[in-house]
Amino acid sequence: MPDLVERTVDVVVIGAGPAGENVADRAVQGGLTVAIVEQELVGGECSYWACMPTKALLRSGSALRAARQVAGARDAITRSLDVAAVLARRDAFASEWKDAGQVEWLRGAGIELVRGRARLDGARRVEVVSDDGTRATLLTARHAVVVATGTSALVPPIRGLADAAPWTSREAASVTTVPDTLAIIGGGVVATEMAQVFSNLGSAVTLLARDGVLPAAEPFAGERVTASLEAAGVRVHLGDEVVAARREDGQVVLTTDGDLGEVVADEVLVAVGRTPNTRDLGLRSVGLEDGGWLRVDETLRVLDASGAVLDDGWLYAVGDVNARALVTHQGKYQARAAGDAIVVRASGGLVDDEPWGWHAATADHRAVPQVVFTDPEVASVGLTAAAAEAAGHRIRVVDHDLGAVAGAALHADGYDGHARLVVDVDRDVVLGATFVGQDVAELVHAATLAVVSEIPISRLWHVVPAFPTLSEVWLRLLETYGRTTSQVSLTPSRGMA
Repeated sequence: MPDLVERTVDVVVIGAGPAGENVADRAVQGGLTVAIVEQELVGGECSYWACMPTKALLRSGSALRAARQVAGARDAITRSLDVAAVLARRDAFASEWKDAGQVEWLRGAGIELVRGRARLDGARRVEVVSDDGTRATLLTARHAVVVATGTSALVPPIRGLADAAPWTSREAASVTTVPDTLAIIGGGVVATEMAQVFSNLGSAVTLLARDGVLPAAEPFAGERVTASLEAAGVRVHLGDEVVAARREDGQVVLTTDGDLGEVVADEVLVAVGRTPNTRDLGLRSVGLEDGGWLRVDETLRVLDASGAVLDDGWLYAVGDVNARALVTHQGKYQARAAGDAIVVRASGGLVDDEPWGWHAATADHRAVPQVVFTDPEVASVGLTAAAAEAAGHRIRVVDHDLGAVAGAALHADGYDGHARLVVDVDRDVVLGATFVGQDVAELVHAATLAVVSEIPISRLWHVVPAFPTLSEVWLRLLETYGRTTSQVSLTPSRGMA
């Protein structure tokens, strides 16, 4: 049996990724003592195998393409990407897969780090066993335990796939040797971004997108990304389902159920979804299902099978593990709400859990911004037109050619892009927005502000975009809306730049 140390703190956080770090920081700033438990690297998936390294891999290619789209700059380009330099830059953004800097941040913030595998051992009790099994720590929380364990890549039960040694997003993000050929199963964010990355780095890529490319986005987004990937040499196959896989002579052979038949590649990347990291977490010791997603209320307290807050509300879950919005920034947002709610409850204060209250993660339902860093980029927030209609809203869809904006024409020769607003005509507010084009990521925050604040269209008309920038598309969208609705009278000047 390992040596056992027992200790009591105010809050125990399981998982030291961005969500865990943020909830711990808020609790400490509120005067509570916090121990955070991590089995792998402090900083979590985003820092080492997702957001930071993948965007670093994408950036070099996007910068090169941007230069090639401007006369004068394109003539100065004499070489292709330096693959070794791209991978080295990625390594730097992944901190060489070392977490000393993140550990130092925890120390400076006053957060205790406990290394090892955590398991719940009844209410408010967390047992942590060191990796070598020689030490165990029993942490008892006075006020709260927070699960922030995130998710792992889902490997579907395709015959032979597990034995074919498939890549997940982790292997793709940390690759040291670029394969000559790569097959990707999936059509979502990870699949399309990695298709872009490896195409940039020289791989011949085949994308098998059974359900389409970016199926959750507005249709025009997937169509434009598909066209761009194909123009870059990626073979995109829609509707083909992989039914079997095998390793043969060092390569992966994928069998599909369509006319495509078999696909042969050096490696296969599986990017079809995520699964919660809750298996063997000891959830049964507190009456919850082992291995499942953790449902939560608006202040991120875990709910039991009946939908009621578990016990007296001591258990919280933040980030991807609660399945509300599987993006890093939303997990950090939840963490701030949960951390502050824990502090208030610990002091007997009043919890502000009304919609848009300080301790409520309301934006998870209505205003989740997301950027897909493909070429073109896809930036969106709120509801798509289809989702808004399905939710029962009476809407008007407003579209505009982003390339027709002066700022876009200056940004890149032959700029190709598209912008859409989804407007609730009964309340005259923006429900959602999608932008597709080069460097549209920076447009999404203004759209998020409009959706969250529910700013009336008549007031948005007075939010004047600077000329000449990409943001001028907002003016054009509002002009179009004014011409097509009787609810708002907007009379834009004609013949003006």
